[in-house]
Amino acid sequence: MEILSLDHILTGVRAENWQQAVEAAGQILVDHGSITPQYIENMIQAVYDMGPYMVLMPHFALAHAAPCDAVLRDDMSLVILEEPVVFGSPNDPVKVILCLACIDKESHMNSLTRVAEALMDETVFDALMKASTAEEAYEALNSFSI
Repeated sequence: MEILSLDHILTGVRAENWQQAVEAAGQILVDHGSITPQYIENMIQAVYDMGPYMVLMPHFALAHAAPCDAVLRDDMSLVILEEPVVFGSPNDPVKVILCLACIDKESHMNSLTRVAEALMDETVFDALMKASTAEEAYEALNSFSI
């Protein structure tokens, strides 16, 4: 079972700062009709309000905000930056951003669990860090089996 579809992955993304990186990850979901632009604003505001809580491990951020009307359906996207950005976290700089949008607090748990288990595998995460194409990132992420 596919963890993340190829059309939800971008590599070589240029971002001047963490805000632009979050926008890039969120824009994929806007383009697929999963969220409205308001959700991107909510994710950015969440970092201003709560600090860099999204940076869960070295080089990785899980961009998300609380479920709200700006989320039209559960979805995820993945962005691999050309150059890492700083969120102000001990785990900076961040190169890989997974964007998560959920309609409620429970519906996304299965998908998120699969992604988390894949990312905890050093081989998978190393391959994502080195991926230069969406296809390479897709293969790395979806080659993981539980």
